[in-house]
Amino acid sequence: MKLEGSCRCNAVTFSLDSHTPYPYQLCYCSICRKTAGGGGFAINIMGNAKSLRVRGKKALRVYRAKIMEENGHCETSSGQRHFCSKCASALWLFDKNWPDLVHPFASAIDSQLPVPLAKVHLMLRYKPRWVKPQIGRKDQRFDEYPEQSIEDWHKSRGLWID
Repeated sequence: MKLEGSCRCNAVTFSLDSHTPYPYQLCYCSICRKTAGGGGFAINIMGNAKSLRVRGKKALRVYRAKIMEENGHCETSSGQRHFCSKCASALWLFDKNWPDLVHPFASAIDSQLPVPLAKVHLMLRYKPRWVKPQIGRKDQRFDEYPEQSIEDWHKSRGLWID
């Protein structure tokens, strides 16, 4: 499925192909929540990195989060969170560890995305107390990451789009 996206001010527009366009994963980690999640979470989907086409590259900036571990060790995330320098819209995440993939934030997609029948709430361990997740009957919950990948989730439900 071809996805079209943009920042709020349209300085950056992009497109990419996705086999997994259902926005079903709600991430409550502090990085996603603070960089892209006004509701206490962020939703990203998955696309083919080779298909990513971008207009307005001069307005792009990249943020790499610092990750503080419980033992005090801090390291820089390999995830490159791309955002617009003019309006600060979060656009997509790319990680060199998975060079074939790009993860656009569902909030930046302008195309009509399919509605998932159930959601996965992940990284709930990190949500602040004020966030009260809207967990549906069929939804799954995880303190950290689920074992099932985005690709496997779509395929196991017959939602993989060629």
